[in-house]
Amino acid sequence: MTTPAHPLTGAELRTLRNEAARVLFTNWTGTSTVPSATLYPHQWSWDSAFIAIGLRHLSPRRAQLELETLLGAQWHDGRVPHIVFNPSVPLDSYFPSPDFWRSSTAGAEAGAPRGVETSGIVQPPVHALAARLVHEADPDASRRRNFLRRIYPKLTAWHAYLMENRDIGRHGLVSVIHPWEPGMDNSPCWDGPLSRVEPAPASSFRRADLVHSDAADRPTDLDYGRYVRLAATYRNNGYRDAGTPHPFVVEDPGFNALLIASEHALAAIAETLGEDPRPHRARAEKLTTALVNRLWSPQDELFLCYDVRAGGLIDAKSVTGLLPLLVPGLPDDIAKALQRTAAGEHFGLGSTTALVPSYDLRGQAYDPARYWRGPAWFNINWVVERGLRQYGALDSADTLTRAVLASSAASGFAEYVDPRTGQARGTTSFSWTAAVVLDLLGRTMEEDR
Repeated sequence: MTTPAHPLTGAELRTLRNEAARVLFTNWTGTSTVPSATLYPHQWSWDSAFIAIGLRHLSPRRAQLELETLLGAQWHDGRVPHIVFNPSVPLDSYFPSPDFWRSSTAGAEAGAPRGVETSGIVQPPVHALAARLVHEADPDASRRRNFLRRIYPKLTAWHAYLMENRDIGRHGLVSVIHPWEPGMDNSPCWDGPLSRVEPAPASSFRRADLVHSDAADRPTDLDYGRYVRLAATYRNNGYRDAGTPHPFVVEDPGFNALLIASEHALAAIAETLGEDPRPHRARAEKLTTALVNRLWSPQDELFLCYDVRAGGLIDAKSVTGLLPLLVPGLPDDIAKALQRTAAGEHFGLGSTTALVPSYDLRGQAYDPARYWRGPAWFNINWVVERGLRQYGALDSADTLTRAVLASSAASGFAEYVDPRTGQARGTTSFSWTAAVVLDLLGRTMEEDR
């Protein structure tokens, strides 16, 4: 049994806030925030969205700049790349590096920017939700800078890219074409689809991640070889979505749930700007219907991933299937079923685990140490907490808030932790961990006043 996290004292909360702020200020580069100064020395897409959500409690202006910097590297076709590279960082500090992606040349026809090097794939679209929350932190300052007015067209183009280019299955949902795109890089959900991918030779790449992290915490060399093969194939086809042979095509419920939540956020932004919110609400409703009809598994009481190439649901229980709790307007029976699943034997939230694990505790592939194959991630628990609260499970949400705060403090703002023991895994002083802590503290400390 996991030990329930007790509420931190006022002094402990203030100390935690100061430590979280220190992490974000230390990892700030002047225009954006690196996830980790050692392991991830560039700007990552969905990291920056979560970072902005936390930064708004310290500096709304800096939170705005975080998103503006990322969207400054947006491609002309609307995609927001998953990495924006810092040219001052040595090439051997991270792989795949800019000379692998070659975005400004290989991606020229797809509209890659010329003045900055990026990757060519994407990550979950949390950005509109982040932008709305950042605006709400200081609406007057946001209006003075025309923050929403400048960022709204970019966010609209980003969502349009996904809907127009990534509905590969033609069923109304966005597909991911690389395991890095849904953010849960080596989830067991990808084992089946990846098994059809011939890995790149081990001699063709050098893994910089193993210099800064324990190999037991990271994806295997075999998985990495497959990641490299998929990325190289996409690059060699000019980063074109149509006409490229995508051996890995998956409809991921978490990715689509975050898109739906961000469409609702775009509707709110449109209203603030005096624009018509109805197209965003209509798109969110259409996506929600497709999500329920296509990915909901009543017998599992969980949303499952769909392998478009094989033509069927993937029989693997991942935390990505709980993320639709963030979607407004789910059928009541589905929302209640997701709460049962989160607390049940497969995820154990509140009983055998303090934080929701990234993968099925009872699954054969479960590993509490290795990246997305079991450990608990703080940003994902932030999403689950927000979803639980949205559907009225306030006691569960409060318990999860306390667990996130306690575990982050005890682990040194770890990248991820063992969901049962809380042992730190990956790297520490991780930016989105500090960011979601600041966001949860913002509400917790306000309620305590």
